[in-house]
Amino acid sequence: MSKKHIEECVRASLESYFKDLRGIEPDGMYDMMVRVVEKPLLEVVMQHAENNQSRAAEWLGLNRNTLRKKLVEHKLIK
Repeated sequence: MSKKHIEECVRASLESYFKDLRGIEPDGMYDMMVRVVEKPLLEVVMQHAENNQSRAAEWLGLNRNTLRKKLVEHKLIK
């Protein structure tokens, strides 16, 4: 899957979201999108990194402490 395909999936999901709103104006979309994309991203990367936080952080381009903070925020670790 290419970056372009991921972008197309996000675009289609957003169009569907607006359709479901039926004219109601959205609020806080940026934070909502970051949260709904970030959690599955972290889950899949951690799975492929075999739960190795250092490796996952490197793949994501994050500091390991930042990754840990995000994993806790999404209740993926305690």
